[in-house]
Amino acid sequence: MPELPEVETTRRGLAPLVTGQRVREVVVRDRRLRQPVPRELARRIAGAVIRGLSRRAKYLLFDCGTGTLIVHLGMSGRLWVVRSDEAPTRHDHFDLALENGTVVRLRDPRRFGLVLWQRDDPLAHPLLKDIGPEPFSAEFDGAWLHRVTRARDAAIKLVLMDGHVVAGVGNIYASEALFRAGIHPRTPARRLSRARCAVLVVKIRETLEHAIGAGGSTLRDYVAADGQAGYFQNEFMVYDRAGESCRRCDGTIKGIRQGQRSTYYCPACQRR
Repeated sequence: MPELPEVETTRRGLAPLVTGQRVREVVVRDRRLRQPVPRELARRIAGAVIRGLSRRAKYLLFDCGTGTLIVHLGMSGRLWVVRSDEAPTRHDHFDLALENGTVVRLRDPRRFGLVLWQRDDPLAHPLLKDIGPEPFSAEFDGAWLHRVTRARDAAIKLVLMDGHVVAGVGNIYASEALFRAGIHPRTPARRLSRARCAVLVVKIRETLEHAIGAGGSTLRDYVAADGQAGYFQNEFMVYDRAGESCRRCDGTIKGIRQGQRSTYYCPACQRR
């Protein structure tokens, strides 16, 4: 599924195209997403000027003045720009058409994405209000990670994917960051010292920054707002490389299951 780097890449691609533009029309072809698209959405947004586009965790927030359009890409969604005359496919469920001719289209084959409306503070929405600090924020540092993991017996890989601990670090980038930090993914979170937590925070940021710079990772459906695929998957150190040689040592990358998700690591480079 699209993770933080893919969502941030989408935001950066869309922001200059939509900011300051007036909404001409909203087209909802299928309301049946993870939560139904609000019936009144077209009426609320039509004619609004988009003041800005921001991101919270894996949510995109279109500031429409009188409220916020909240979009989540779900498991297989992509949000991209198409020509106004481009015919939709069966999985194109939502169009945001602007007066300048730009059409922002949501394609979501598995329909697990979200298109919601929040009249008041978007960060007060039930889906956003309890999310942890952004990984690039000053709040997320070694001291924070050390403090919130003291009572956590769960494996550190699973803890990093808990959005209450840190926003938006998904499966791919948790595996990659743990490799870069030299930490075994099964290590109980509470066993990490303050120093190792500080290193891990640095490596999380480095991994995400590198991935954003590469346009994210294209594994199945993801493309950026301009339709281009990301290429960070070509630089994976461990993810999806089970049985292959470690790029850092002579070891072999292993694959395991954690929390119904695939985890990859190097037994020689990553210690408990």
